[in-house]
This record gives sequence, C-alpha cells and structure tokens, in this order.
Amino acid sequence: MKRLIPTLIFICHISYAQVSDFKNIDFTRADNIAKLNKGANLDNLAILAHNLTSTLPTQVEKFRAIHTWVCHNIKADSNQHDIVARKRRTLENDSIAFMKWNNSYKKIAFQKLLKRKETMCTGYAYLIKELCFLANLDCVIVDGYARTIDSNIKKLESPNHSWNAVNLGGKWYLSDATWSSGYIKSGNVFVRDYNEGYFLADPILYAKSHYPLNKKWLLDDSLINSKFVAGPLVYAETFKQHITPLYPKKMNVDINKNTEISFSFKSENPISNKKIALVKINRTHETSLTISDLKNENGLISFKHLFKHRGTHDVHLKINNDIVATYTIHVNKMK
Repeated sequence: MKRLIPTLIFICHISYAQVSDFKNIDFTRADNIAKLNKGANLDNLAILAHNLTSTLPTQVEKFRAIHTWVCHNIKADSNQHDIVARKRRTLENDSIAFMKWNNSYKKIAFQKLLKRKETMCTGYAYLIKELCFLANLDCVIVDGYARTIDSNIKKLESPNHSWNAVNLGGKWYLSDATWSSGYIKSGNVFVRDYNEGYFLADPILYAKSHYPLNKKWLLDDSLINSKFVAGPLVYAETFKQHITPLYPKKMNVDINKNTEISFSFKSENPISNKKIALVKINRTHETSLTISDLKNENGLISFKHLFKHRGTHDVHLKINNDIVATYTIHVNKMK
C-alpha cells in the first residue's frame, strides 16, 4: 500500500527551539519504555513505533522514546562510512555520478540496518523519520556537512552527514541520533556512549558543527558557510555539557604580542570557577594558562588571557575536565 508523504510548507521564518522548552517534562517514563523494548527487532516498524509511543501523552515524550531507543539499539558501522567516503573521493569531480551511486548503495545500507541493526548516519536519520511517521510525528531528514577534527575544517569539502528535524507543537527542533549513540574508536570500533546533548540541541551550538544543505534548517539565515568553517571546533563533550562558545567567534585569531584576548561562553548548568580553564597541549603534556578577570554570572562566563610569546598557540577551553572548544591563536611581533 502506498504511503502519503506529508508535504511541508514553509511560509516564513522557521521558529526554532531547544530541549529547555520542555524543562517541566519528566522523560523518565519515555526512557524506561525505550529500555523495556531493548533488543526489539526491526521486522515490523509499526509495532515498534506503537510499543514505544502509544502510552505516552505528549509529542515530545513520544519523540524522546524513539530517539532513545534508536541511540541504544543501533550500532554505527564504520565500514559503510569508509565505503561511502572512498567513493566520494573517487567521484569528487562528478557529483551526479556520486549521487547515482549513493542512491543505489542506500538500498544495501538499509537492508543491513534492518537485518543487523548496523548503519551510518543516513540509516539513523531514516529510522528516526520512519518511526516518527508511524507515531504521527512530523519529522524529516536533514542532509549536510559535519565539522570534526578531520573534516570540513577550513572549507566545506563535501556533504558527509545526516540528522533529523522534528516538529513539536509547531516548532522545529534538531537532533542527531548518530552522534548521540556513541563514537568510532581506533578507526573501526564503535563505542556506545549516549550523549543526550544532541537531543533537541541548542540550535546556535548545533550550527557550530552541523551545516545543512538547505539553509532553512539554520537558526539564522545570515549564517553563511564561511562563518561555519571559521568558527571554533566543538566536540561531543561540548554538547554533553550544554556549553555554547561565544567569543572568539573564529577558530583562527591573529594578534600582536602582549595582547589580551577575551574568551566567553554560555552554560545551561552551573559551573564552579575552579572547573574553568584554558589549556595548551604539547604531545602528552598539558599546561594551564593564566586567566584573569573571570566573571561567572547567570550562565554567562568570560575571562581573559594575555599572550606574551610569539608563535602559533593551539588553546583549548576546558570545562569540568573536558575540552569543549579549540582555538588557534597566531601571535605576531609588535609592529
């Protein structure tokens, strides 16, 4: 039986929001339902969607149960990712040929997802979308660029990631089940490490590592790709701790010797001043840099550091023992 695909009509600026909109919602029940259905197969997605959502009263709880189940039951397949990456490099000058190959390969990838619960980002986003459809939730797949320590650093090289946007109560929210589920270690080993920070993430923070092909999925239409690749690097821990770097706005900063730079960020959770640091890492040695004028008020934190020595300095914002942002400071001789 053919299925009618809901048509999305965008009349004006999209209203974005984040998980803090639901601070009065207790997700314990939704998470427990996801746990009770651990190991459920994918032979009948309609039954799985029913089991995950039918007893939950709100849209956001239904989406939470779906998102949590997918993150804890689907395994990232590094082999599939490598196959696609190699083909993308081979056909980097022929985008039409790559898209044709990619559409064909998706059939193989989806078969593996359904049989072995192993997939790559497209499979995660596809499964979220399908379960949401069956639960009467409006959800779409968003394709675009992911910025990591080894991709899309200085320019947008090629689309390499997919995630979801879901409409809850008339507002669009962004979630990444792939990065929520865990990470790939040593090139091919998947490590389960659930990261709730990618669930209905802060769209401003989200835009620092996710750049959609369709710009309507950006919070700010003025955010062009040059700003995206110019920003500081952020990490999984940045999302886990709900930290949003604010300043410097660029990863690469040029200054003169003996210049003081201000660093600032926003945190959804209280942070002790003792847990705020700016560090340099040389091989295995970490050095804490002197910070001054530290201000920590109502979730807005700022401090300064004086760069006295010439050279290129890779510095990292460290919060609660986690690196959450990286900057490269080029210190020049005084003119």
